[in-house]
Amino acid sequence: MATKSGSLATKSSSILRRSMLYVPGSSKRKILASLNVVADNVTYDLEDSVTAAEKVPARDRVRDHLRSIGVPGYIHRYVPRQIGEIAVRINSVSSPHALNDLINIAPQLALDAVVVPKVEHPADLTFVSNVLRQLVPHRQRLLWDGDGGDGAPQRDPIRLLAIIESARGITNLPAICNATPYLSGLIYAAEDFALDLSLTRTPHLLEQLYARCAIVTNARAAGLPSAIDLVCTSYVEDPEAEARGERTALARLEEECLNGRSLGFNGKQCIHPLQLETVQRFFSPLDSEVEWAARVVIANEKAAAAGHGAWTLDGKMVDAPVVGKARAILDKARKCDIYVQSVLDKWQHQEPELGGGGSDDAQEKEQ
Repeated sequence: MATKSGSLATKSSSILRRSMLYVPGSSKRKILASLNVVADNVTYDLEDSVTAAEKVPARDRVRDHLRSIGVPGYIHRYVPRQIGEIAVRINSVSSPHALNDLINIAPQLALDAVVVPKVEHPADLTFVSNVLRQLVPHRQRLLWDGDGGDGAPQRDPIRLLAIIESARGITNLPAICNATPYLSGLIYAAEDFALDLSLTRTPHLLEQLYARCAIVTNARAAGLPSAIDLVCTSYVEDPEAEARGERTALARLEEECLNGRSLGFNGKQCIHPLQLETVQRFFSPLDSEVEWAARVVIANEKAAAAGHGAWTLDGKMVDAPVVGKARAILDKARKCDIYVQSVLDKWQHQEPELGGGGSDDAQEKEQ
């Protein structure tokens, strides 16, 4: 299975992909401008945003760009610190372009991940994985702690992100998730899925609910770090939208972010830099969540010291799963550069509410 010890998924707990910005490989201006954005992931696109006539020039342009931001050695890069990950979306493996895409981009030191579109079968990912092992064997190792055997520091393996765009892809998710140890996340392509099923995308997205839940559930079951939600197609504000009683582009984006979070997605695709700040903010722990988590963690330490495995806070029971959720929130907050220690200091005197009728109290009464 792809999630056994030594796999990329289990080694990638520090990966943060709240936002994933697509940059057309056919636009030199946008490629250069991408280095100024603040994003967890910047993905240079060789697929949907590139016309057939531009496939080869776009590939060369992206290759040269990656070469320009990489330097000799395995570790150092000229990638701005505010960009967490550099990726390239290749053309689908069924196209005549995928192999040449990989041949050109895989050797570039700046490359962190390959985004594979139109994934419907495990073989789509094993093809990419096998090609990468042939092209860059020094990077594609399951165990990469330490060095490459010759004393040289070794870069992390090139990760894979799979875009699920069809009914067949949804149906084959369990097998897809276990296709390769380099798989690091699933991405949902709403427009393509709607096309495959002859659906009309609606503002409430109910017609997409089954597929989105399947993506999140299978990503979690396989231990993948990322489940990345659909693109919000609204990014240009219409000054007359409110007068017509319609939602603004920002309001639509915020609503989609909240909806995606509620389903379990931990990131969202972006098609314009104007979407990045909102997306990264909504997929970071909220201030209220960090405060609650800090209170739970501090009070739990005191409850445990008193021998209580279950207790209450604000009238609600707290047990091991709740404490686990609180710790996960604080861990993610730290990755998002939220100063958690100040919140912990603020609530250092938080006490658990004991004697609230929890399981421990029931056991004491029986005794």
